[in-house]
Amino acid sequence: MTTAPFLSVRGLAKHYQTRGATLKILQDISFDIAKGEVVGLVGESGSGKTTIGRSVLRLIEPTSGEVVFDGTDLTGLSSGEMRRQRPRMQYIFQDPYASLSPRMTIGEILTEGLKIQKIGTKAERLQRARKALEQVELPPDAIDRYAHEFSGGQRQRIGIARALTLAPDFIVADEPVSALDVSIQAQVVNLLRDLQQRLGLTMLFISHDLAVVEYICDRVIVLYLGRIMEIATAEDLYARPQHPYTRALMSAIPSPDPTARTKRQILKGDIPSPANPPSGCVFRTRCPNALDACAATVPELREVAPGHFKACIRDDLEGSLTPPGA
Repeated sequence: MTTAPFLSVRGLAKHYQTRGATLKILQDISFDIAKGEVVGLVGESGSGKTTIGRSVLRLIEPTSGEVVFDGTDLTGLSSGEMRRQRPRMQYIFQDPYASLSPRMTIGEILTEGLKIQKIGTKAERLQRARKALEQVELPPDAIDRYAHEFSGGQRQRIGIARALTLAPDFIVADEPVSALDVSIQAQVVNLLRDLQQRLGLTMLFISHDLAVVEYICDRVIVLYLGRIMEIATAEDLYARPQHPYTRALMSAIPSPDPTARTKRQILKGDIPSPANPPSGCVFRTRCPNALDACAATVPELREVAPGHFKACIRDDLEGSLTPPGA
């Protein structure tokens, strides 16, 4: 018997109208996340990663598509019904400086969601806030201080604590370490990994840092110009990337071994505008392996190995990344 996915996204699209043009930010996005799974979402800036995260939680309204969370179709809910779902799904924002109000104490920040949801008494809400601070390894007296009194890494821990106070089942972590110093990033990533495992959280982890994604995620979705290019387990994707775009991304990951040599695959040009995406495969204008047929055919996301999917009409590009001269 197959267990239903905890989160199922089908045919998700997000378009904006601006100055007579249609910006196709997302097109036909479909994926599943199992309960307790961490799924990474990677791609260049402008690929639509954050739009997926916010559309899934209906922080912005998708143009079309379906988002089913634990058996409930979120896209069909009224605002009141959606509010009742909110405690179960939370968002960790990218910028720890902009996401925390400078006029509120940390205690007020952490209990704001509980107050809106009318959960507990004031004393009970403060108790949950203190517990969340303990979970992110911050001292209890932080509850009476203000955001400007903390470092960037500490502020991001507060942002994580804010998400935890409502005891969510599902979290969207949107570039949670990209605004932090490199020396602090590893600490926050390790904290997120520990919390996910300890609390059994299901997570959509958005990042452009492929090394971080490999470390924390079970499976990875590769996104380009609003379309999914590839989906696989992290282990399989990093060892055997199948799509030309994924292979280019993987070739750019720095190796900890200074003697290792992997041929860098440079993509020419910039990501096209979503107001005028290429016909057929949206990646074809930068793809070193494009065929004439790529301009006429939108490739389906098809399974090329057990649990490994790619959106490419070619079958002759499979294999692992190899060093020059291999």
